[in-house]
Amino acid sequence: MSSTLLSRRDLRFLLHDWLDVTRLTERPRYAEHSRDTFDAVLDLAERVATERFAPHNRAADRTEPTVHEGRVRMIPQVKEALDAFAQTGLLAATMDSSIGGMQLPHVVQAACFAWFQAANVATSAYPFLTLGNANLLLAHGSPEQVDTWVRPMVEGRFFGTMCLSEPQAGSSLADVTTRAEPQDDGTYRLYGTKMWISGGDHELAENIVHLVLARIPGGPPGVKGISLFIVPKVLLDDDGALGARNDVVLVGLNHKLGYRGTTNTLLNFGEGVHRPGGRPGAVGYLVGEPHQGLAQMFHMMNEARIGVGAGATALGYTGYLKSVEYARQRPQGRPVADKDPTAPQVPIVAHADVRRMLLAQKSYVEGAFALILYCGRLLDEERTAPDPADRERAHLLLELLTPIAKSWPSQWCLAANDLAIQVHGGYGYTRDYDVEQHWRDNRLNAIHEGTHGIQALDLLGRKATMAGGAGLALLLDTIRATVTRAWKAEGEAAELAGALGAALDRVALVTRRLWSTGDPEVALANASVYLEAVGHVVIAWMWLEQLLAVEGAGESDGDFLAGKRQAARYFFRYELPRTGPQFDLLESLDRTTLDVRDTWL
Repeated sequence: MSSTLLSRRDLRFLLHDWLDVTRLTERPRYAEHSRDTFDAVLDLAERVATERFAPHNRAADRTEPTVHEGRVRMIPQVKEALDAFAQTGLLAATMDSSIGGMQLPHVVQAACFAWFQAANVATSAYPFLTLGNANLLLAHGSPEQVDTWVRPMVEGRFFGTMCLSEPQAGSSLADVTTRAEPQDDGTYRLYGTKMWISGGDHELAENIVHLVLARIPGGPPGVKGISLFIVPKVLLDDDGALGARNDVVLVGLNHKLGYRGTTNTLLNFGEGVHRPGGRPGAVGYLVGEPHQGLAQMFHMMNEARIGVGAGATALGYTGYLKSVEYARQRPQGRPVADKDPTAPQVPIVAHADVRRMLLAQKSYVEGAFALILYCGRLLDEERTAPDPADRERAHLLLELLTPIAKSWPSQWCLAANDLAIQVHGGYGYTRDYDVEQHWRDNRLNAIHEGTHGIQALDLLGRKATMAGGAGLALLLDTIRATVTRAWKAEGEAAELAGALGAALDRVALVTRRLWSTGDPEVALANASVYLEAVGHVVIAWMWLEQLLAVEGAGESDGDFLAGKRQAARYFFRYELPRTGPQFDLLESLDRTTLDVRDTWL
């Protein structure tokens, strides 16, 4: 029976027919792998996600974590699932063998982890954050810090978090006030409050490794004065055993619309409830050099942004599959041309408007999944391509695509969840079916790791202009290469290529126009519109790439390939045209949002 979490057939198509991931095994880092090992680890991920994560998804949503006498309690299935996840070795899937890793390609790891996000996004948040924490320390930590903190995380004994936001600062990290006072022994004592810390307290692991942004007194103001610290929940003795409680205190849990199974916390550092060494102050260890914390944290933040987009995609995908299954089984009404009231009812999938909603979902989720896996493939190119120039191009392209990979799925796979509810009709709004929870869980992804507005400012204000516009030029050239291939393929691919080529011209023209005035306020006033429009162009590119892969796949799986063609047609006919009015608005340098006064609102 086919899974309603993800489509394994689609994964085979994307990984093998399109991205040809097996070619990566020609590189030294992946030489011990093969298509068989890739497929085996995907089988493992699907099985554990299906058997250990999916069954308690609804229970974790209905029975949220609570605090009793300062300790977090949650249903036992969460820890059982995480223990099973740790045993798979996937916490170190892409890491070096020297650290206990599998040295899998990042694109394969992304496909594996999508199974867990589709099955239970709340429980998967704990390893998601731990992976990002460990990867940051592998990149910026000392060998001693890697041995002390990363190895236990790889083994699943310690979990990790990222502690950025503060109540008074929110997303404005320039206003972070948590301070880190240097000590004679080389450690620091931290004092301050952090807000919205996912996975910030629990008893799912032996320890929690917090990565905390804080200021060393005397440092420069703003983001240039931020440093990064390892602050464990429990300190370690000289032999590495668990020791005294650090001065990190759970103040309370935030109760969110979705992700209810993930603890989301307010933490106080240095409150004095715990007194390591006989005095208050949370003991922390500086990562790298002082005042480099934000640059270091972006290693985890950028990974998390693509991961949030992947989670949004997975939630949209499972909602889509469940609504397809429901539409095939639910009888209601009769064909428009059938006037006989005594005729048997037909499944609702027979109605054109239901098929429209299902096709829209398919175009969103399969387009987004292609983008997420493409970003994983770019990361493999950045890390392992034999030619340094290819590595640099992959890095530049991934930088540009990151805000799109985070925000587009968070908007449009949420729209897919909305349509999944609509397909279910009145039942979609009840707890009898999963789709209402998927919508609630996915609604958070538009905010996680930076709102659409923040990603839009990043795309238009930084990424599109970085290196003199080299990143945007590279993206446009890369998409034009696909357009050229499609022209040569002739037929329908060439027809769609014409539409995409015209949209690319608009992207280039509008970007120049927005920055032509030299006024950043005008240029960025409608950055969110720019993000959505350029995101649609990128997803159209993903669909043209898939269509070309379909044309090269023959007719071995007629229905599957026909579905791909139809979804590509849908996106080009129904979705890509949305960008025309958006580009018109942007090109006009409209000031409506700039000129409105707060007293008018």
